[in-house]
Amino acid sequence: MDLDQIRELLKLVAESGVSEVEIEDEEFRMVVRTTPVAPVVAPMAGPPAVYHHVPAPVPPPLPADVPAAAAPAAPAGGDAAPQAPASTSGQVLRAPIVGTYYAAPSPDAEAFVAVGDVVKPGDVLCIIEAMKLMNEIEAEVGGTIKEILVENAQPVQYDEPLFVIEP
Repeated sequence: MDLDQIRELLKLVAESGVSEVEIEDEEFRMVVRTTPVAPVVAPMAGPPAVYHHVPAPVPPPLPADVPAAAAPAAPAGGDAAPQAPASTSGQVLRAPIVGTYYAAPSPDAEAFVAVGDVVKPGDVLCIIEAMKLMNEIEAEVGGTIKEILVENAQPVQYDEPLFVIEP
């Protein structure tokens, strides 16, 4: 079979819509298989998203002679953002996205951080899974982890307190 015959055969197979043709003689064997063209949807490759925490402004403390009832109330008609425990001091790192909190990179791995660990800016503190994407949450400030405010595999809301870091 010469090149022109092969080209003609390929053209006929493509036009006919046949998925497989096999030709064989004493000196030559050829199998032509076609597969339907289907769109391929694959997730975009790349490193996980990294979110940086920007601390929320902290109101100044009330003078000792002002009763707690005089403190400003939460805005009416809306949900207030989750608040850190009142007994904590230090920088509160809050969830930058809604998702599931994971303390370690895999179920059998050691946690990224524990209470008492010293971290520096850029250290990974946890992962928040959102829509099947694993998002590394990094420390914005250096200091000591004083509290971890959520449990592993717990759903978290936007702006929910995750860690207390004392500079």
